[in-house]
Amino acid sequence: MFRLQRRSWRFIVGQHRVPFLRRRCDLTKISEMPAVARGFISNLDLPVVYDPSWTQPLPANKRRISIVSTAAVHRRGDKPFSWLAKDFRAFDKTDRDLVMTHVAVEFDRSAWQQDLNTIIPLGRLEEMADDGEIGSVAEEHYSFMGAADPVTMEKSARQAAARMKQDGVNTVFLIPI
Repeated sequence: MFRLQRRSWRFIVGQHRVPFLRRRCDLTKISEMPAVARGFISNLDLPVVYDPSWTQPLPANKRRISIVSTAAVHRRGDKPFSWLAKDFRAFDKTDRDLVMTHVAVEFDRSAWQQDLNTIIPLGRLEEMADDGEIGSVAEEHYSFMGAADPVTMEKSARQAAARMKQDGVNTVFLIPI
């Protein structure tokens, strides 16, 4: 039940105008979730970041962007995500035959089944790269199982980060689902 609209708003980060994708979203309240999901989410401890590393961003037209999503999306034929999976799946920027194995029954999948760009906006990023608004789109993008405890994913997150560094990625577009 949400839609991304290309370049519908702009905001300023430092001295740079950055395209912003406006998202209309109908969210499920925790109180409306099935008991298992409600209990799991209610008992999660949120990690505390004591020393975040912040860097000065490059101008938008020099950024190489990779997507990291928690939608449990992967290529058809890849190993499906399991409940509380700690690993990730990588997919290429040209892959469009993706499937979702997210376990959350309350997540409405109808929008992304009609337009992948609602959760993995590769088409929008390619358009922005073609227009010179961003530098380039990374070759690989990454998806995790959003139902898992983030603390248990650190090893996999570091592996994905190392792969992004090898690809020259300097900007990550985080898309929590």
